[in-house]
Amino acid sequence: MSCCTPDGSCSTGTATATATATKGTTTVYDVAGMTCGHCKATLTKEIGALDGVLAVDVDLEAGQVAVTTADEPDDALLAKVVDEAGYEFTGRTA
Repeated sequence: MSCCTPDGSCSTGTATATATATKGTTTVYDVAGMTCGHCKATLTKEIGALDGVLAVDVDLEAGQVAVTTADEPDDALLAKVVDEAGYEFTGRTA
């Protein structure tokens, strides 16, 4: 369940976080349901906690999450984490 209300406002305040790195493989995913800084912080934290993840960059406006990993990312694991956080993982960008 997303933290945001239907009008797009955040029900728990706003926080922002972005991890950055310059090494590894970056893969961009489409994720629906992200609307605020809390959404960004939640996904950055949850995805960033996975083994092998070096950086997470959430683009709310584009509805995308760029994940930098040491090796090839585990799409199924990322989908599970995103879905459990209350967002809709729709796959890699075209």
